Amino acid sequence: MNKKTIFSFLTILMLFNSLLSFAVASADAPRMSKEELRSRLSDIDLVIIDVRTAHDWGKSNSKIRGAVREDPESVASWAKNYSKKKTIVLYCA
Repeated sequence: MNKKTIFSFLTILMLFNSLLSFAVASADAPRMSKEELRSRLSDIDLVIIDVRTAHDWGKSNSKIRGAVREDPESVASWAKNYSKKKTIVLYCA
């Protein structure tokens, strides 16, 4: 194998590993039904974060009251701004 083939293979392998890690993490995340969320909208210990892309958010007529929009591509820069003592609800398209 030449260096270009090895590099391509390693790149694909790293991408696959990242996707697999994301799928496992999101599968383990607790879920909340629409009904439960609706009943908790006035809860001060609930933070709702809309992580739709700017394009999807901008063209949508449906937004959850009280939700804050954050860029899904820069979680590391905004995640620290939210208290771990609160219930954080993320939603997307």
